[in-house]
Amino acid sequence: MNGPAIPFTKASACGNDFLIIDGMHAPPDLSQFSRRICDRHNGIGADGVEWLFPAQDADIRARLINADGSEAEISGNGTRCVAAYICSQAPREHVNVRTGAGIKNCVLTSRSETTFEFEIAMGEPQVGDEFPIKVAFGEVRGTPVSMGNPHYVVFVDDFAPGWQAEAAEIGKHHDFKYGINVELVRIADAETIETRFFERGVGETQSSGTGSCAAAVASIFHKRAQSPVRVHASGGVQTVRWDGEVFLRGPAQIICQGEFFI
Repeated sequence: MNGPAIPFTKASACGNDFLIIDGMHAPPDLSQFSRRICDRHNGIGADGVEWLFPAQDADIRARLINADGSEAEISGNGTRCVAAYICSQAPREHVNVRTGAGIKNCVLTSRSETTFEFEIAMGEPQVGDEFPIKVAFGEVRGTPVSMGNPHYVVFVDDFAPGWQAEAAEIGKHHDFKYGINVELVRIADAETIETRFFERGVGETQSSGTGSCAAAVASIFHKRAQSPVRVHASGGVQTVRWDGEVFLRGPAQIICQGEFFI
């Protein structure tokens, strides 16, 4: 092909997949292009694009555009994918990533070929009082948690069929002016929780880094679990420990590299 093309790397953190693109290739309409390349039928397919730019106070600056073209403050999994990409370019033990929620320090804990495991210092969470909201299917009680981006954690006995529609309604509720990420949490035991994620700007995802943190923090806060917490999702397992600030540990795999023709 002789036409213009944008090089990309695709990475996945527990099934939460991202495209990583050097900001020097950023088109004028970042939102529209990100929607196009994230399309799972006519694009590469991803939950979002991490656009990389130089940073004076970190190794790299990552700007996250969701699959629907909206911009998010941070993705814990996306940040881990960025760190994996940086480490795949040149061996290193630490990667500092500037996100919309501040600088996140990613510490490499292991590597096996194209799979990297990191522990990321995610900062101190902000936990609000549990409060109810009214939705079409009834009343829901949840706990607001900020991990630099907003979450609403709902404890459930089980994951009902069609939970996605309910989570979508919660995420767009008028109480949340800018939308919110929704976590449904089932307590398995004191150190293990099961989660489902419905993310703002994306929809259902197989995993979520900040969502795993929010789910674990809410579980510990309400004394339903104790740190560290193993967070099970459909895409895999991550570990969250809350010791003043929150630390997130999990894998990120480089899937492929290529060019997207524009």
